[in-house]
Amino acid sequence: MKAHQFGKKGWTPDRIGNLNDKTFVITGTTSGTGFEAAKILLSKGARVVMLNRNPKKSDNTISTLKQELGNNIKVTAIQMDLGIQTSVKKAAEQVLETVPKIDALICNAAIAQVPQQKLTTDGWESQMGVNYYGHFTLQALLYPLIEKSKGRIVTVGSMGYDMGIKTIKFDDLNWDKDYTPNNAYSQSKLAQIMSIYELQNRLKSAGKTTVKTYACHPEASRTSLISTSGSLMMRIIFNLMKPLTQSAEKGAYPQLMCATEENLDQEGFYGPTGRSNWVGPVGAHKIASHAKDKEVAKKLWEVSEKETGLTWNF
Repeated sequence: MKAHQFGKKGWTPDRIGNLNDKTFVITGTTSGTGFEAAKILLSKGARVVMLNRNPKKSDNTISTLKQELGNNIKVTAIQMDLGIQTSVKKAAEQVLETVPKIDALICNAAIAQVPQQKLTTDGWESQMGVNYYGHFTLQALLYPLIEKSKGRIVTVGSMGYDMGIKTIKFDDLNWDKDYTPNNAYSQSKLAQIMSIYELQNRLKSAGKTTVKTYACHPEASRTSLISTSGSLMMRIIFNLMKPLTQSAEKGAYPQLMCATEENLDQEGFYGPTGRSNWVGPVGAHKIASHAKDKEVAKKLWEVSEKETGLTWNF
């Protein structure tokens, strides 16, 4: 399945119909692709629940969205820090109490290229803790509501999954030895993508085929990701590369497609299909075999349940 499944221009939000009866929960919406995804979904009539770390930024985002789309948009925010498991659990509880259904949970928030090894309050390397474990817990806790709605889980990965050691370093998950910002980031993104395909396998085995799970990536989009958590050198490099990048709005297309497009193959990996899968028309493209290594994925899942203390109830 190639990008031309959706014509030469690839998938675009023009394909999204009226979303009046749909509810989307999105992590990380105060800027970048998460903001653009929320804006497009709201413009189609959807209800959007934003999960963000900073309440003030959430309030500002809601004001901006109302200025651009009108006061009648259905948008709310819940405070959540993906790097703190108690915060994720509290936010999930609030979602379960206040949201009647979830048509798609979009796991968009991330940190990247953290210069020095940092640990979360739960004792995990920060990129693994935020990007992977935070979302793993959120998915597990919101799963019953997603299942009830026959909804979807969309993970926003990165082509960075293919730029590190290309496996999970089980003997040193926190990179106590040989920490590099890139290897740690790459592992967190590989873990996110692997767990989506492992979740597919587990859902199939349990006969739960109404919930769909998708992996995608925005790749070279102009967002604040690197400037928020990356080193000075990474910020300089990313600024030099800006002419090769695309807008944050286009970077939001893959997650929007995975959240809304009917009859999308769950086995696919979705993102730009142009040069090095950095930019270009959005569709399915090749994924390296190590991202679908079933043995590693199974072990990762078991480690994740043990680390978070959560068992998925299928």
